Amino acid sequence: MPTNIQKLKAGLIATTALAALMLVPAGAEAGCKGGGLTPAAIDMCTPTPKARLLNSGMLVPPKSAPNRVKRVIAFANRIRTKPYVWGGGHGRWWDRGYDCSGSVSYALHGGRFLNSPLPSGPLARWGQRGSGRWITVYTNPGHAYAVIAGYRWDTSGDSRGSGPRWHKDSRSPRGYVARHPIGF
Repeated sequence: MPTNIQKLKAGLIATTALAALMLVPAGAEAGCKGGGLTPAAIDMCTPTPKARLLNSGMLVPPKSAPNRVKRVIAFANRIRTKPYVWGGGHGRWWDRGYDCSGSVSYALHGGRFLNSPLPSGPLARWGQRGSGRWITVYTNPGHAYAVIAGYRWDTSGDSRGSGPRWHKDSRSPRGYVARHPIGF
């Protein structure tokens, strides 16, 4: 018959294993197969539906996206043709142009994730560490961009000119800190 200490150890091991499953990134294979997962763990293991990028450069969110994510996309779409302006979007929300962190801040403000714009440095401490299911902000001291519903929101890397734009292609996260809004 197991002792109380053995039962306690077995319970601790089971709790630790379940907690590890709940930390699995969206779409990851490890820990996502099998039964007994909590609703939060199942949600983390379900791939996030991608949005749809129109020829106009506008992003259409998936129908299953949470309303706050849809608002982030709608706000980003509002400024998707604005030019790159260093410091743009930091003195006021609606500006003649936006820099990298200004455009990310504006989009996040749409989803009510930010009350005021943040430069790329402070964005490295915003939200929760790591990749999110719907929104991930990548930042370092010199640049910031986001991946929202599978598309990159960035002010660089576009043949149509610089400024806030949606991109189909990914960008290496090397040298960047990944952050996300809690629960998204």
